[in-house]
This record gives sequence, structure tokens and C-alpha cells, in this order.
Amino acid sequence: MLPVLLLTFLLALAAPALVAWWGRRAFWVLALGPASAAAYALASTERVAAGDLPVSSTPWVPGLDLSIDLRLDTLSWLLLLVVGGVGALVLVYCSAYFSRDAEGTGRFAAVLTAFAGAMIGVVTADDLLLLFVFWELTTVFSYLLIGHYAERKTSRRAAMQAIVVTTGGGLAMLVGLVVLGVSTGTWRISEVVAAPPTGAAAVVATVCLIAGAATKAALVPFHFWLPAAMVAPTPVSAYLHAAAMVKAGVYLVARFAPGFAELAVWRWLVLLLGGGTLLLGGYRALRQHDLKLVLAFGTVSQLGLIVLLVGLESRALALAGLAMLGAHAMFKGALFLVAGAVDVATGTRDMRKLSGLWRTMPVAAAAAALATASMVGLPPFAGYVAKEAALEGLWHDATHGGGVVVVVALVAVVVGSVLTVAYSLRFLWGAFGTKPTAADGGAAEPTPVGRRSWLLVLPPLVLGLLGLAAGLTPSTGERLLGPYAASYPAGEPGHLVLWAGLTPALGLSVLVLAGGAVLFWQRRAVERLQGLAWSPRAADLVYRRSMRRLDDLAADVTGATQRGSLPVYLSIILVVLAMAPGAVIASGLLGGSTVVPAAVAWDRPAQAAVVAVVVAAAVLAARARRRLKAVVLVGVAGYGNAGLFLLHGAPDLALTQVLTETVTLVVLVLVLRRMPTYFSDRPLAASRWLRLVLAVVTGAVMMALTFAAPLARVAIPISVDFPEEAVEFGGGHNIVNVTLVDIRSWDTVGEISVILVAATGVASMVFLRQRSGELLRLSRADADGLGPDGHTRDVWIAAGRTVSPARRSVMFEVVTRLIFHAMIVVALFLLFSGHNAPGGGFAAGLMVGIALTVRYLAGGGYELGEALPVQPGVLLGSGLFLSAGVGLAALLTGNEVLESVIIDLTVPVLGKVHLVTSLFFDVGVMLVVVGLVLDLLRTLGAEIDRQSEQRSRPRSTEGVA
Repeated sequence: MLPVLLLTFLLALAAPALVAWWGRRAFWVLALGPASAAAYALASTERVAAGDLPVSSTPWVPGLDLSIDLRLDTLSWLLLLVVGGVGALVLVYCSAYFSRDAEGTGRFAAVLTAFAGAMIGVVTADDLLLLFVFWELTTVFSYLLIGHYAERKTSRRAAMQAIVVTTGGGLAMLVGLVVLGVSTGTWRISEVVAAPPTGAAAVVATVCLIAGAATKAALVPFHFWLPAAMVAPTPVSAYLHAAAMVKAGVYLVARFAPGFAELAVWRWLVLLLGGGTLLLGGYRALRQHDLKLVLAFGTVSQLGLIVLLVGLESRALALAGLAMLGAHAMFKGALFLVAGAVDVATGTRDMRKLSGLWRTMPVAAAAAALATASMVGLPPFAGYVAKEAALEGLWHDATHGGGVVVVVALVAVVVGSVLTVAYSLRFLWGAFGTKPTAADGGAAEPTPVGRRSWLLVLPPLVLGLLGLAAGLTPSTGERLLGPYAASYPAGEPGHLVLWAGLTPALGLSVLVLAGGAVLFWQRRAVERLQGLAWSPRAADLVYRRSMRRLDDLAADVTGATQRGSLPVYLSIILVVLAMAPGAVIASGLLGGSTVVPAAVAWDRPAQAAVVAVVVAAAVLAARARRRLKAVVLVGVAGYGNAGLFLLHGAPDLALTQVLTETVTLVVLVLVLRRMPTYFSDRPLAASRWLRLVLAVVTGAVMMALTFAAPLARVAIPISVDFPEEAVEFGGGHNIVNVTLVDIRSWDTVGEISVILVAATGVASMVFLRQRSGELLRLSRADADGLGPDGHTRDVWIAAGRTVSPARRSVMFEVVTRLIFHAMIVVALFLLFSGHNAPGGGFAAGLMVGIALTVRYLAGGGYELGEALPVQPGVLLGSGLFLSAGVGLAALLTGNEVLESVIIDLTVPVLGKVHLVTSLFFDVGVMLVVVGLVLDLLRTLGAEIDRQSEQRSRPRSTEGVA
């Protein structure tokens, strides 16, 4: 099972490249992923039927005892066939559905294939947390697929609506899964179902699980997102909203029903949600004119029916529900694909504009007729067999003391089936029937048919024929699905047959067909009555208004708490910081529970001198009125901290602090160019005293916290092993650097990811045009009139001629030319020596950033473009990819993710070479830091320069009299 899962995801990763190479034909290759899943299910049929269930367990996170546990039982086998078989046909269908020049086809192919992989994981997972992981992956992928046409507002709104609803249900389901795992002591789904919890844990888990299933399966009151999702391409509707995603909700109910179906809260929730959805969906389908909307509301109705059947505790109903699940995937998938073929051929899905297509599209009409016959329950189709089994099981339970739940369920199924017949005939007639004209009542002209392809009609025809084949072999279906039904706690075993004699179920079937035919015959009268009848507010309208009210509430809360005053925000933060730890420390001191050791003021007088400088700089910065003066004094305090690090024997920290402080100082100075020289607001005298008290208290609390924190340690810190591990596993003697790139490399990956996000945010706020901006090169300077005809003086740097004489500094240009390359060499030295000496990728990146800063300050944006003519995003992305890629490459050598590999080589001339793969991780860190500094220089420096120059240029007077 795991190879099938991995194959599908690998194909998803390769999909954009395959589509770029082969165009639409790539869908045939991508279909191999879900097709392999269906083939595996077929190959395992006899094993599953015999009870020899295939299982797979692969360690995932051994430290947390997490593993990828997969299991194929009867229910998983059926869903794997549905997900794999229908998925393969839909991908083949896509090869003809999209035009050759359609935009975003590669992205669509990747996401649809990945969705198939996520669904394979959902139906085969035997671990509660693994089930949730795949469950949420289907949510994310469905969001991307529904919003495929991102330029359309309706697509974006439908995608957002779907992800909000299903994510909310997914979080509720997670609570239920955690309750099950904690209360039972096992995270294996099969073990939880075999020995479910009791009492309050069972009730809470039941409500949470059904909430998750209701949102995913579009049960009332969450049904509205599915019809709205019909704005997605038709292959998405056929796969996600007929055969796969919505079936995940049904699967969740069917998976846990054997263990929880006897609970009263479970039965009533299933009855209310399933029965209500069955009736509401069928009722709404009768008034739709869009083919896909008819099928969408019909799908909502059918999902309610299946949930009702598999959710009750009867074995006969479970067998019927599983049969209906498979039949529904075939006939509803076929009908969605037919609707797509009609849309492609005619350019419309409005049944009022379609006429006579049974003649011009006979194969599509045949496929639709086969699928519709199965959906209404005509013999000998699979839908008929499943419906007969459902009616027989409900009648038997209702007449043998099944209780009010079963009686209500029987009535709901009969009424819902009548509606199903009516809207099914409405779809078939609306798509392919010959309509009369409005003038004389004669036959209308056939709708013109354009682009047609056999690939658009073959997949639905295959599904329609499969529904017929499954209906002709009911005994095989009973033999294969019976083991699952036998796991239910009550009821008589059911049967799947084509002819059971003259039974009450047969009479109900005749009544259903007759009632549905009458409703279709009187469809215009039914539409008029629906228009006159009172109806509650549509659920989608309620949702939109609720979200609008929530947005208004959030705006009000934000307006009340976020007043735009940075001093107020900072004061609140500092007050909370001082009160929370301060109260804990004070209570410990007053209670005598804290042992206060003797404090040493300093180890050497130089430390006291540095502290005095830091204190003086901090006080003067607080009193400064000029912004530049305050920034410089803050920088002095930062350099003083670097001196303290050095005096305490931490040269790595001192080096990093100095480089960071230098870059920060430059960035702040760049920002100050667009700000007033003086601070505009001077606090009142009373406010100054309050700020002084807050500052002193906060500083004292932080000092006490730093002093007391080590005293609270109750175990030996893991850092005591770092010196030995740094040499043994990291291959280096610089503990700080080895910790960053090896021991705690996951933290570093997270930190550089934050750096990338920060750089993107800064650039997005500054650039007024495109995000990437335009590289300022000397060729651009010539076009801007700054070439030889402008400043023709001799220069020491590449773009010196672009600097105006008033801003030019020859001394600075000379110094820049002398030190730039030396700084780059020093940066490389820090990079390569950082594993055993002070340095590393972070320090090297900062050194390169300072070198670029010098170039920019000497020659402006054009000089920066000549120094490093690369987009910052390229460096940021490459650095993150390199760091993470090294981590994944470790898997190829049999190591853990991000584990270093030590290679000792003897190279001619160089001699012995000690290479650790974490060096490449360090290179990635350096690229990220360089990209960040470059982005800051281009946004806060060069781009602001360009905007200022544009504002200072005189406006054109062309055309003014």
C-alpha cells in the first residue's frame, strides 16, 4: 500500500514538468497513480474477502512512537477501488476536457493527482492521527481545486467557503480522535472500533466525529458549500464531489459505526443529519436549471441516504449502504462527466437552452441513460440492487421492533427516493430531450454542437456499464461486502439480489418510481408550488451574513484594542512581562522556597566598564530627541553587549552580535531618511516618570528571572552532551555552529523560513509596482540619462558616474574598492572555518551583507545591482531549498532527516579533507541572510531612492496651454 501512496504523490510532484513536456497527454501518465491503487485493491480482493487483511507499518516519527500504519479491510478495499478507479478515469477525461492553451493545467494536474494520493491515505490509514493528516490534506487540495479559476470571484468565494466549513469540521474531528486515543490507550483505528470507549468519552467523541463527517459529506446544515463548489472544473466535481472527497465523510461514519452505532446520540444524529439532507437535497434539486447544480443537490441528497444507511446499527442496512456507496460513485461520477461533455460541446449547462442532444451526442446520451437508470433504481442496475436491499432492511427492522428511528428512516428513504426519481428524469430530459418552442409548441432546433472528443464520453460510458455489470452480479457484491456488514452490532444479515419475489420492498419501489414519474410529469406545477411555498433562508446566505457579522465584530474588537499607539502596545507587553514572572519570583522569595546563591558582580573590571557604557547609552537613547541620535546610541548598547559576550568567552556570539548590529544600524538609518528628524511627541512629565518606573521594574524582573531560572532546573540539561555530540555526530569543534546546523537544525530551518517571510513582507509594503522590482544595472542608467553624456568623471567603483557630484565621496569610493573583495574573502573564510572556529553561515551571510551595504552606500542602487545582479527572492528560495534539501538528502544515506554525514578524503595537493554535509546547510543559511540584506537594501534603499527621485522630478507640461 505504501508504494502505491508514494507513487501517486511522486507523480503529483512531477505533474507540472510532465504537462510542460507532453501537454494534455501527461494526464494519461498521471492516471497511473490512482490506477495502481485500484489495481492493488483488485489484486487483494480474495485476501480481503478471506479475512487475510493486508497491513503495513512504517516508522514515521520514532521518538513519538508515530508510524504510517495502513490497513486494507472490506471498507477500505471498496473505497480504494472507488478512489483509484474513478480517479484514473477522471484524469484520462482531463486530457480532452482542457484546451491545449489552457492556463494553469500543470498546477491543476499536480493538485488533482495529489488529492488522489491524500484520499488513498484517508481510506487506508489505521492510525487516528495519520487519518487526520490525510483528511486535512484533502481539505487543502480541494480548496486549490475549487478555486482553480482564481481570477473569478465566484471561484475564490466558493473555495474559501469550502475550506472554512471543512476545516472547522476537521478541527472538531481532531478533538474526537484525541479523545478516542487517550480514553482507549491506543491510536490504532481497528483497535478503537473493536473496543470503543464508554461513558462521557464516547459521547464527546461521537459528536465530534459526526461533526467532521457532516462538514465533509455536505450534510445539513453544512450542505451549502457543495453546490457552490460547482464553479470548479467538471473533473473536480466528478471526482471530489461525487466519488472521493465527500465520500470521506461517509467513510468516517462507516468506519466508526460498528463501534458506536448503538449509542443513542449517534443514532439520532445520523437520523437527523442523514434524513434531513436526503429530503432537502432532493427538494432543492427539483428547481435547478443548471445541469451541474441538479447533480450537486442530488449528490447532497444521496450522501444523506448513504450516511443514514451505514450509520444505523443494522447489518442489512450496512450492506445496502456499502452497495449504494459503490453504485453512487459510478452513476454520479458518470453524470458529472456527461455534464462536462455537454458543456464543452455546446458552451452551456442551462437545460432550458439544450434540446435534441440525444441525436447529436448519442454516446453521451447512452452513458447518461445508463447512469440515470441506476440512480433512479431500475433493474438490473447496481442502484436498484442497493435500493431494494435498503428498503427490505428498513421494512424488516420497522416491523420487528426497530423503534421510531427506523420508522422515520423508512419514511425519509421512501420520500427521498421519490424525489431522486424526479430530479434524475429532470436531468436526463433537460440534457438530451427535445424541448418544444415557446411559440407554437413544436420541436425546437437541436442545440449546435462544437468541440467533441471520444475521451469526453468514454469514461462516463465505462462507469455506466460498470453500474450495469455490478447490478447483474449481486451475489458477488454480497460476498465481498458481507464481512464489513457482519461487524455491525445488531440486525439480521442482509442480501443483495435482483429478484426477491413479491415483497413489501418491491411494492415500495413501484410506489417510488410512480411517484417520481408523476413529479417529473408535473414539473412545471412543482416549480410554481416551490416558488410560492415559504422557505427558510438559504444556508449559504446565512453563512455569508454570519461571516460578515464576524468580520464586523473583529473590526470592532480591533478598533477598541489596537489604537495605533506603539508606546501603549509596548507598555502593555512590558507590564504583563513584569507582572507574570515577577509575581512567581516574588512568591518564591517571600515563601522561602527559593535558595538565593551568592552573586558575583563581575569577573574582571572590564566587564563593569562595558556595562557602564551600555547603561549610559541606554539612558541617553531614552532621553534623545533626535531619531538618528537614538539609533546610534542603541547601536552603542548593542556593541557593548557584543563586548560582554567576548569578555565571557563567547567569540561566536560576539562576532554575530557585531555583524547583526551593523546591519541593523544601516537598515534603521535607511528607514530614518523618510521620517522626521525629531521625535514629534514628547511625553508629559508624569508620563515620563511612569515610563521610568516601568523600565526599571521590567529590567529588575528580567535580571531576577535570568538569575533564578537556572535554580529551577530539576534535570541534567541536554546541553552537557553537546561538546561530545558536536565532535562525534557533527564532525566539528565549534559547539555553537554545530548546534545550529546539526543538533538543532530543525530550529534553524524554522528561523530561516521566518527570515524569508519577513523579507517578503518588507518588499511587499515598499514596492509599488511588481513584487520583484527591476534590477538597476548600468545599462538602465544609460537609458535614464546617467551615461557618458552625464557625469563623465573618472570613478573608482562601477556605478560611480551615476552618483550626483553633491552626494559623491571619492574617499568612500576608494575605501569601497579596497575592502569589498577582502570582505567577501573574509566571509568565505568564516563560512568554511565555522565548523571548528568562530564563524558559520549566518556570520558569513552578514559579512557579505555588510559588503553589499558598503557598495550601496558608495554608489547607490546601480552600484548594488552591479555588485550582485540577482533577485533577492532567488537567493532566499535557493537558500531555504538547499538547507531543507540537504536534510532530505540524508534519507538517501539511511540517516534521519537533517542528520550530518562525515566524509574524510585525501585529495592530491590539498591533502586530507574533512567534509561534513552540514556545510551545505550552512551555505543555505548564508544565502538566506544575503538575500534578506539584499532585499532590505533594494526596498528600503534603492526603491525608496527611485520613488523619491520620481517625486522630485518636475511634472511634464506637455499639452498644457
